[in-house]
Amino acid sequence: MGFTISEKILRDHTDNKNAVAGDFILAKVDKCLANDITAPIAIEVFKKVIQGTNKGVFNKDRIILTPDHFTPNKDVASANQCKILREFAYEYQISNYFEQGRVGIEHCLIPEQGLVKTGELFIGADSHTCTYGALGAFSTGVGSTDLGVAMATQQCWFKVPETIKFIYSGKLNKWVSGKDLILYTIGKIGVDGATYKAMEFSGEVIKNLSMANRFTMCNMAIEAGGKNGIIEPDKITELYLKERKIADYHIYKNDKDAFYEDEIPLDCNQIELQVAFPHLPENTKPISEVSTMKIEIDQVVIGFCTNGRLEDLKIAAEIMRNQKINPHVRCIVFPGTQQIYLNAIKKGYIRIFLESGAIISPPTCGPCLGGHMGILAEGEKALSTTNRNFLGRMGHIKSEIYLSSPAVAAASALKGYITSP
Repeated sequence: MGFTISEKILRDHTDNKNAVAGDFILAKVDKCLANDITAPIAIEVFKKVIQGTNKGVFNKDRIILTPDHFTPNKDVASANQCKILREFAYEYQISNYFEQGRVGIEHCLIPEQGLVKTGELFIGADSHTCTYGALGAFSTGVGSTDLGVAMATQQCWFKVPETIKFIYSGKLNKWVSGKDLILYTIGKIGVDGATYKAMEFSGEVIKNLSMANRFTMCNMAIEAGGKNGIIEPDKITELYLKERKIADYHIYKNDKDAFYEDEIPLDCNQIELQVAFPHLPENTKPISEVSTMKIEIDQVVIGFCTNGRLEDLKIAAEIMRNQKINPHVRCIVFPGTQQIYLNAIKKGYIRIFLESGAIISPPTCGPCLGGHMGILAEGEKALSTTNRNFLGRMGHIKSEIYLSSPAVAAASALKGYITSP
């Protein structure tokens, strides 16, 4: 019997070369990532692990610290959190520490900086670390305790996940993107439909999908309970790696006789733009149905780790060009990194947003987790390109969050209600 990509990567990172899906393994990780919310706890655990020894981090070039959640510091507490990261980074000479001014939203920044390679085992104390599976890495979120131990020992426990293969056929309809595909998929299987499974995205549509859309899909694997999302590397993957001068990587391919727990075909000809209703990402409806409801919104937020790449901003800018945002709507745009922000300025996208009446934020997770830069009041409704719409996630417990692609978000900001471009 053959093996899937996920199984192969994990088998090659453990001494147990006979490991199969369902087995527990102690694996050697390639990279460790944490942010200003999760790193302080990991650092505390790390110091307990090395207490009484002369040891430091397992490799100062393989630890990545990104203070991106509550930054620029929104209050004294967040400033203290970031100070812990800063002092740790200086003490242990962490080369990949991204201070404000260089920082970006971690899951946009890490691939942009060439810090993840195809075939790596990458862990992060953030559930959306599964984003990097778009590059053919086994990338997953872990707890801060596990990360703290791994920063000292380079080891982490895993259960080798079974794989569910999603096969996307047909052609994408106008404006339909990776965000719509993953929302549609989660709507089909539910938020627990892939619990601790590897979600492998495949098929002719995926082969023609841009890296930005692939990142979006893998980013939201966790919203279906997935341990990781992953896409078999191809020419598009290799071009992305080449552009970032990434070498010395290992491409894993599925064996022809690999076993899948399930194979789910999805006809993209039938997939419309999608909107996820409160308070779960599985509550999806097609835009043809949503548009008739005329759901008025108070706020639109575009960007973040799910849809904050240049391609996402381009789509929103194309729709908003020479248009004005509805006077009853607050529209905030969050470029994923400083470089994306700069490129969006050069392309003229930022000017379009500003002239339309939008607000531009520095790269930060901000309101996505109820942090800052756009918290909702009681009774308010927001349409967001983020990945979660849980109860109270973006502010008041009696507010509502709807999820969509940048195209739907931009069109809705102009109209004042959820609609299609």
